[in-house]
Amino acid sequence: MPVVIKVNKNGSLGMDADQVSLIDHNGSPIPFSTEKPRLALCRCGASARKPFCDGSHKTNGFTDPVEG
Repeated sequence: MPVVIKVNKNGSLGMDADQVSLIDHNGSPIPFSTEKPRLALCRCGASARKPFCDGSHKTNGFTDPVEG
């Protein structure tokens, strides 16, 4: 089954935590809790918890590019 990544409007990239593994640029695993069923990755670049979303997009004015 392919991993589904949801691009949240003006927000994070969401996916099921139990269906992905994250690795850094060196190929080392990036640990994360699987206690929550969803994983959110930062898209705005302002998160203090990169690569994970901390909700900074809600206050920094991040918006999606214009569709079209």
